[in-house]
Amino acid sequence: MRGLKTTIAGMAVAGLTVIAPVVAKAETLKDALRSAYQHSGLLNQNRALLRAADEDVGQALAQLRPVVNWSASYRDTFSSRSVTTVGVNVDWLLYDFGRTALGVEVQKENVLSIRSRLIEIEQQVLLRAANAYMSYRETVEIESLRASNVQLIQKELRAARDRFDVGEITRTDVSLAEARLASAKSALAAAKGLRARAVAEFINVIGRKPKSPRAPKRLARIPSSMNKAIQTARRHHPSLQEVQHAISAAELQVKQAELAMKPSLRAQAGISTDTANGNGVTRSVGLTVSGPIYQGGQLTSLKRQAMARRDAQRGALHVVRHNVEQGVRNAYADLQVARASKAASNQQIKAANIAFQGVREEATLGARTTLDVLNAEQELLDARNARVSAMIDEHLAAYAILAATGQMTAEKLRLGVKTYDPSEYYNLVKTAPVKRSKQGAALDRVLNRIANGN
Repeated sequence: MRGLKTTIAGMAVAGLTVIAPVVAKAETLKDALRSAYQHSGLLNQNRALLRAADEDVGQALAQLRPVVNWSASYRDTFSSRSVTTVGVNVDWLLYDFGRTALGVEVQKENVLSIRSRLIEIEQQVLLRAANAYMSYRETVEIESLRASNVQLIQKELRAARDRFDVGEITRTDVSLAEARLASAKSALAAAKGLRARAVAEFINVIGRKPKSPRAPKRLARIPSSMNKAIQTARRHHPSLQEVQHAISAAELQVKQAELAMKPSLRAQAGISTDTANGNGVTRSVGLTVSGPIYQGGQLTSLKRQAMARRDAQRGALHVVRHNVEQGVRNAYADLQVARASKAASNQQIKAANIAFQGVREEATLGARTTLDVLNAEQELLDARNARVSAMIDEHLAAYAILAATGQMTAEKLRLGVKTYDPSEYYNLVKTAPVKRSKQGAALDRVLNRIANGN
């Protein structure tokens, strides 16, 4: 597992010194997550989509209110005088067995579903930010190890040349050291390239260049067992909540399709004046009851379609639940592997360091070849690289567990940022306010604040 990586401090061992990066103003993982939350265009995009869904609630509610329209017309027949007509008409749905009201409830469930999707996107943004932060930390450590390796082999090469000059070793030993130095320089160049890529990812996700990120002091707090984590995921994972609200909306749409076969009652009223009647005023009031008799099977087809979509959402819940639980199990498995690898690499470093020191001493006495020294040094380097990866992977798994249980959010991580409140905009638009109203003025203020990025 590669990606979310942390740092290792104080890893210097005899004969292999880590070159520390230039220290600027250090930052923590929380700083990076905070910046990612505030910088993310993906979050802003989906917040806007949520506000668009909020408007659907107000639009559905507006269908229960009277609709008032005005009209004006001018007609000239060229055979008599022209006629000008001005009027106002009102149309109001009085009763339809609750079908339109169900439409409001459908849109409310859609809003809740999209809110859950927004939380899942927030988790993805923060998890990617943690990956970017820790990946950069890993590349810094690996580059330092590679640079230290180059320095050490250069020393070994100088020692090999000195020994060759006095006839202790052959030209072959010197060539082996030269080849190993070239390989180490190639590996260092590759490490620098990986660091450059990590910087690019950091800038993309977090919105700025890294500022000497510090290693997290401790692992993220996670549930004490996998079973507890699965229970938490079942209750709180946003993907599950999103599908559950989608199912509720689909069930309401089935009821809507059933009620579409029933009649509806509407009221109409109008007032108009026209020059043909000497500017007289005409008033009218009426009631209309209408309902389907035969529509070629369309309404029953729409009902069956709504039922099929409901069943599809129920099937999606089954799939998502299993995927969420698998995500928790995978993350805990990764955590166990990382911890085992860390313990093994610690032992490997200890043994490899003793072996390296011993082989180097024996080489000075002529009991070991230059190749033996280089191989022992390479084993020590590999062990140190493995420990870097294992400790990074341990943090990776911990954050993966948080995301798998629905806990990887700005609020639950206590990032200390002003979080987006999805209910603020919803509460202002759910009743479909007109522009020239107290609520409409409050809505304008919210929209101006959003446009200014506040």
